[in-house]
Amino acid sequence: MRIISKYSCFLLFIFLLASCSSDDSVKKDEQKPTITINYNEGFPQACAQLVKGETYNFKAKVADNQALASYSLDIHHNFDRHTHDDQGEKCELEEVKQAINPFIFMENYHIESGLTSYEINITLTIPHNIDTGDYHCAYSVTDETGWQSRTSVDIKIID
Repeated sequence: MRIISKYSCFLLFIFLLASCSSDDSVKKDEQKPTITINYNEGFPQACAQLVKGETYNFKAKVADNQALASYSLDIHHNFDRHTHDDQGEKCELEEVKQAINPFIFMENYHIESGLTSYEINITLTIPHNIDTGDYHCAYSVTDETGWQSRTSVDIKIID
């Protein structure tokens, strides 16, 4: 019985050792995807003014070295004058104010498997019954391995 037990332990050890691999042929994805609105059709550009009731096409280009997975669009008020770490251009902001009926839009979207470049194009109508003022428009993109990039700009919603 002891021989069978030792033999079983030995076989289990060999099996576990054999199942480990140091295969370095699998290329690891160490690059974040890219996202930009800085091209002719990119929208909105920093400091853009969007009119309540109007319809806009929000556009950004995203790319990845291996494969894209998803993206999101987030529009939220900036009545408290907060910032995001990737904002480039500074826009003239209104005084701090209390939100009464702010516009909040947050949606996630899937990208067809295997694509390495994609143009985001979301048609969105700005509601009539929201607070005017300073807002942020933020895009986010995630690749298939989980790397994520974001970009955001200041915008204004006006009557």
